[in-house]
Amino acid sequence: MVAGLLTPGWPGHPWTGWSFFARWGSQEKLNVTLVEPELVVEVGVDVARDASDQWRHPARWHRARPDLSPADVPRLTSPPR
Repeated sequence: MVAGLLTPGWPGHPWTGWSFFARWGSQEKLNVTLVEPELVVEVGVDVARDASDQWRHPARWHRARPDLSPADVPRLTSPPR
């Protein structure tokens, strides 16, 4: 299970203050636990965004990539356009 591969985040985590919602158009905020950005995984996302720049569809998990380190992946400092 992926939970065993994760470590809780530290104060000042890069996503501190971000809001995560249950689904597109929902005002129901999710309770999340931020984790250390140590595990690389593949996900699929739709590029559709709404007027408030939120993704319209959830990200879909594909697989863990233990062969990659976070340094191998370009860092996003803001949502892609």
